[in-house]
Amino acid sequence: MNNQIITKEILNWYDNNKRILPWRKHLTKSQKQYFTLVSEVMLQQTQVKTVIPYFNNFIKKIPNIKALAKINNRTLMKCWEGLGYYSRVKNLKKTAKKIIKEFNGNLPNNIDQLKSLPGIGDYTSTAIMAIVFNKQLIPLDGNVERILKRIFYLKSEKEIVKENLHRKKSFFGKSNRSSDYAQAIMEIGALICKPKNPLCHECPISKNCIAYKKKDFVIKSKNKFNKVKYFEADIYKNKNKYLLVKNNKFNFLKNLLIFPMREINQKKFKSSLNKRINIKMSNMDMKISINKKIKKFIQVIVF
Repeated sequence: MNNQIITKEILNWYDNNKRILPWRKHLTKSQKQYFTLVSEVMLQQTQVKTVIPYFNNFIKKIPNIKALAKINNRTLMKCWEGLGYYSRVKNLKKTAKKIIKEFNGNLPNNIDQLKSLPGIGDYTSTAIMAIVFNKQLIPLDGNVERILKRIFYLKSEKEIVKENLHRKKSFFGKSNRSSDYAQAIMEIGALICKPKNPLCHECPISKNCIAYKKKDFVIKSKNKFNKVKYFEADIYKNKNKYLLVKNNKFNFLKNLLIFPMREINQKKFKSSLNKRINIKMSNMDMKISINKKIKKFIQVIVF
């Protein structure tokens, strides 16, 4: 199957199977730019099904780039509350301000200029260039990586490095419908070439897939080192109010409200009789000892 046939098969599949998503509606030029920017930032660390209600609410409250640039931080954070990785929305507002100031309210159609925007890296800039501006580029997200690893049966650490995966993207060829094509490939990864139990019988390019022929669908991932850190958190409660403090001490959840807490050593954590919880955050495993303050105190103030 040559590149031209592969492209046709992928687009045919997409036309008949694509999900109806709020950022894929028939939009004006400015709406497409804004909706794509917001959705791609939300999708950086979050799955589509989780993003949809947050996206709809965000767009309802903050309908365009000008509104985003002017909105107060409290309302902005409320619109994002629950999505996590809050630096994304802070950068999104900074990006909106820069777009208004330097690009006359429009997303730049130059990849280097896109990368100059806060929070916009290689993947997001490529996705915007393809989806918004119909450039013949294919973003390399986790879905596309997974397809390539299975198509070419990439198993070693050397084979799965980004540089090699970018080279392998030539497998897909090019299309004049670059916006649809980029989304189609990512959609196949999300719906068909799933991490576990891929639906190969529905895949338009399974004939080209070495993993399918070998019936070996295990995906090789780069080894990530997670730091283990130990904390003790103090929970002060008065009736239905809890004490929260602005976090200016830790790099995670910077400047957001958290319970009063401090980092402790492993020995103190293990010797504690308090209830313990584990939280994974980015590349850190947080082990937290919960210290409930049961003695009476005068007043609880939520900052």
